[in-house]
Amino acid sequence: MKVVMLGAPGAGKGTQAKKIAAKYNIPHISTGDIFRANIKNGTELGKKAKTYMDQGLLVPDELVVDLVVDRVNQEDCADGYVLDGFPRTIPQAEALTKALASQGQKLDYAIDVDVPDENIVRRMSGRRACVGCGATYHLEYAPTKKEGICDVCGGELILRYDDKPETVEKRLGVYHEQTQPLIDYYTNAGILKRVDGTVDIEEVFQAVVQILGE
Repeated sequence: MKVVMLGAPGAGKGTQAKKIAAKYNIPHISTGDIFRANIKNGTELGKKAKTYMDQGLLVPDELVVDLVVDRVNQEDCADGYVLDGFPRTIPQAEALTKALASQGQKLDYAIDVDVPDENIVRRMSGRRACVGCGATYHLEYAPTKKEGICDVCGGELILRYDDKPETVEKRLGVYHEQTQPLIDYYTNAGILKRVDGTVDIEEVFQAVVQILGE
């Protein structure tokens, strides 16, 4: 099965992608991992991507699609894969559909982990990270034994810039503008499935399994 995960930053799509990969024994593919692997291995595509990344520029859509298609054509993807964090925009989705179709392939499911913005802001702004060892906590869901102090090393806990409410709201704005249209795109393609991402992680996963089958 070929699955793409959709959802706002902080919706938990990465967690679900990993659980899908483990249960169905298919690779969990993120563009970040693909970039790192190609750059590390010095591939032609990796070298091209690196020239953009070194300048702090976004890697062009065509190149990202080439990297993704190259990855899904590898042997371990023969039984399927789960894409996480790609595509992010309509042009990327269209290019991916076209590239897969040219090889007689297509995506089977686009799963949207649906979480309202206010829940995401509360989730992410409640995160805390230890300045000492990097351990992460949550004020509501995974608090420390002693407030503001890391259970592991006794270090101070901080709210990271990425998790500040104003930063989260900005990222959600970008998501709604660029990525939300993918919901309509995959609905029109007849492969979109929605799961309620506000419930417990295991409940979300059970809903995913109901869609994908045992």
